[in-house]
Amino acid sequence: MSGLIKISPSILSADFSKLGSEVISLEKAGADYIHIDVMDGHFVPNLTIGPEVIKKLRPLTEKVFDVHLMISPVDNFIKDFADAGADIITFHPEATSDVSKTIKLIRERNKKVGISLKPKSKVELIEDYLDKIDLVLIMSVEPGFGGQKFMPEVLEKTKIIRDLIDKKNLKVDLEIDGGINFENCSRVKDAGVNILVSGSTIFKENKGDLKKNIEILRNS
Repeated sequence: MSGLIKISPSILSADFSKLGSEVISLEKAGADYIHIDVMDGHFVPNLTIGPEVIKKLRPLTEKVFDVHLMISPVDNFIKDFADAGADIITFHPEATSDVSKTIKLIRERNKKVGISLKPKSKVELIEDYLDKIDLVLIMSVEPGFGGQKFMPEVLEKTKIIRDLIDKKNLKVDLEIDGGINFENCSRVKDAGVNILVSGSTIFKENKGDLKKNIEILRNS
């Protein structure tokens, strides 16, 4: 399984005073994607970056921009983030009144579509849309802040989604975000995840050796 694992470092844990050079460093260190958390202070209790920052980062790397929109109502902002350079746009079903319409809006911009489930969000919220999307993002912490502790109870839901994807023979990535570290990364892979989002561990462990930390997460 390890050969299929992708690492998507979350720049929420980067040094925002030198965000551009942090993104370049992640590319050099072997990151597969760049994970960008967008929070509006409304859907989740924090504010982060907007489309203008993504637009400035876009010319610095050809890596996939894996953009997680924790904003509501999400439809109002899809055009802006697509135009700014997002490659994957992931939204929460609770942030829209019409999931099918939101998927269509993202597709119309020729972007990949992700749907995210918070720790307490039910599989049933996304089950009917699995054949229409490219990625499911499981939140293993309550969205809103970096550096939180991993919630192992989400692994059961992760396994259920992996089974659904496999039974339907779908090409849907299964991603996890929240407290992912060297201790739990093998457990989430065993649950069927193939993309790991990690912030604090990548930027802070081993004195900030990005390449080493990415490799440990990928191969543990």
